[in-house]
Amino acid sequence: MEGLELTSKIMEYKHVSAFFIAIFIFVAFGFVVAQEQDQNQDQNPSSRKIIVFKEGLSDADEARIIAGSRGTRLGRLRAGNLSVVQLDKAGEARIAKYQGVVRVEDDIVVDALETVNGNVQKAKAPIVPAQVLPWGIDRIDADRVWPTSETGAGVNVGVIDTGISISHPDLAANVKGGVSEVWYTSSYNDDNGHGSHVAGIIGALANTIGAVGGAPSVNVYAIKALDRNGSGYLSDVINGIDWAITHGMTVINLSLGTDVDVQSFHDAVIRAKSAGVIVVAAAGNSGGAVLYPAAYPEAIAVAATDISNTAPYWSSRGSEVDLAAPGVNVYSTYKGTKYATMSGTSMATPHVAASVALALKSASDSATDVLGNCIAVYDTNCDGAWSPDEIQYKLEATATDLGVPGQDDVYGWGLVNAYAAMQ
Repeated sequence: MEGLELTSKIMEYKHVSAFFIAIFIFVAFGFVVAQEQDQNQDQNPSSRKIIVFKEGLSDADEARIIAGSRGTRLGRLRAGNLSVVQLDKAGEARIAKYQGVVRVEDDIVVDALETVNGNVQKAKAPIVPAQVLPWGIDRIDADRVWPTSETGAGVNVGVIDTGISISHPDLAANVKGGVSEVWYTSSYNDDNGHGSHVAGIIGALANTIGAVGGAPSVNVYAIKALDRNGSGYLSDVINGIDWAITHGMTVINLSLGTDVDVQSFHDAVIRAKSAGVIVVAAAGNSGGAVLYPAAYPEAIAVAATDISNTAPYWSSRGSEVDLAAPGVNVYSTYKGTKYATMSGTSMATPHVAASVALALKSASDSATDVLGNCIAVYDTNCDGAWSPDEIQYKLEATATDLGVPGQDDVYGWGLVNAYAAMQ
């Protein structure tokens, strides 16, 4: 009996051991399969692409191409032949082979260009502060223009950013409308703060409280293309530019950028300038090469200066820099009803946008000689109106030269001077 009992226990032990060995093999095999699947996914990730279709292609044909590439259309852009499509690597290769496709581009992330030192000083007290003249507005001599009754009234400036606070007492009266291009909200109200800060530098009201902008009577439009974290997809920025074109913006402020040159981005800036819109963009905060869209020749690229008229180490530089403006410790409006002090080429850029708004109100210098040839210095075609090139030349020619004489890679043509541009 003892022998039979021992044999039974041995057999039981073998069955149990075999069971656990089987489980181990199953788990191990599953791990290997899962690992192979993960590796396959890593090798073939799905990502957002901007697909540029040939002009005139029907929506049905575009849909057929996307379906044939096993992609998912996330949306169509305002420029009718552009779509945002989710594709894996294999799908990207497939779609590029269709004759109806011009280009496949990455829908990259674009960032706001502010708070280089990460130090945003927000007003904490609930008391509404008395109005001050921010040092940057004083430095570009915008305040010297206002007594001439020119404060930017009637000029439409589109701020392509994180939105603008619609409840801020120093902004609300000048915010005339806007649009949200981001996926999670239809509101253009600012949920980050960056866009409100930029908007305040351009057009905070002259109303005895808080701050005052360079063009305090300008019409400001909130074009929300960046999210609550200050980032957004390039496709949303492109959509914002096209919204600005079709909704009568005269000036676009782009205090954002990327180090990636995407042709569809360049095309959007070209469309804006061709429509007579003046594009002002931040040079960047890396201390290195100028970012896009500022690096595009159709945009006015703006570098930063501090209170001593010196460029901070982080202000991007290069031959693309056109102008410089105050960008260090700049006081302006913020999200909600707050105010903040921030730094970056994001802050320099709206000083130039405000100067553009004022310069657009200046009288034309059109003049002809006895033979009827145009001899104007700035209105070079003597048509009595300001084109983007003419305004840019006027601001550059009247800027306060900084650095080495003439144009340089750090300051461009110098510190923008709104008052000099009005003379």
